[in-house]
Amino acid sequence: MTRLVSGAALAAAAVAAILLLPLIGVRVLACLVAALAAREYLGIVHTGRPVAMAPWLALVVLVCWWISDPGRTVGLPLLLVGLAWLACEVLFRGRTVGQAAARSLAPWYVGMPLGMLAAVQALGGPRATLLLLATIVVSDAGQYYAGRAFGRRPLAPAISPKKTLEGAVGGFALATSFMTLAGPWVFPLAGRFSLALLGASIVLLGICGDLFESRLKRTAGVKNSSALIPGHGGVLDRIDALLFAVPAYYLYLRA
Repeated sequence: MTRLVSGAALAAAAVAAILLLPLIGVRVLACLVAALAAREYLGIVHTGRPVAMAPWLALVVLVCWWISDPGRTVGLPLLLVGLAWLACEVLFRGRTVGQAAARSLAPWYVGMPLGMLAAVQALGGPRATLLLLATIVVSDAGQYYAGRAFGRRPLAPAISPKKTLEGAVGGFALATSFMTLAGPWVFPLAGRFSLALLGASIVLLGICGDLFESRLKRTAGVKNSSALIPGHGGVLDRIDALLFAVPAYYLYLRA
């Protein structure tokens, strides 16, 4: 019951934010979510005490804010800042390359896609944002119910034993069909084939994002990224699929 109530509350809050907040509010909210998710990510990869996270959280928020402005299409300055920071971590702070690389991934793993999500709102309006989120929800639901009904073969047993190949196929078929049918609501000039490819890309990338976070947690020996959301774990647990799927949708929208 706790999971159901908190899930419904999160969904209602997300829809309300998408429909009611001005663009500046959406950008600020994206940065806030990015900071929370990045803090969980940095905690999972064991990068030190919370105080040591502050510079990286600042960079995550900066990347998210920068990219959330659709007028800025070039992220090279931010990439150079990230590389310089990585070099300083290795050369002057005694970090190993692996430790420094894990930290430096945070702005691009979390900040960039959430910034793109806010830019989707700016470029396509609430409809575009809702279509992306609905496709991911449909994919997750299809994977869950198809997996429970028909699941026999594990998809990635070493990473997520409960995920099945049959569940992935069910989510793929359902979400791709959903995007093909609902896509013209946002992309009236798009062909059915291109919408089907978009839907398929979102599903496949979402599954990769889910498995990627599962691998991070399994390596760290934790079940959830945090206990922030009752019954659901942390922010990162809720947006893992979204983080991988947003860039493909954003590029399609710009094209």
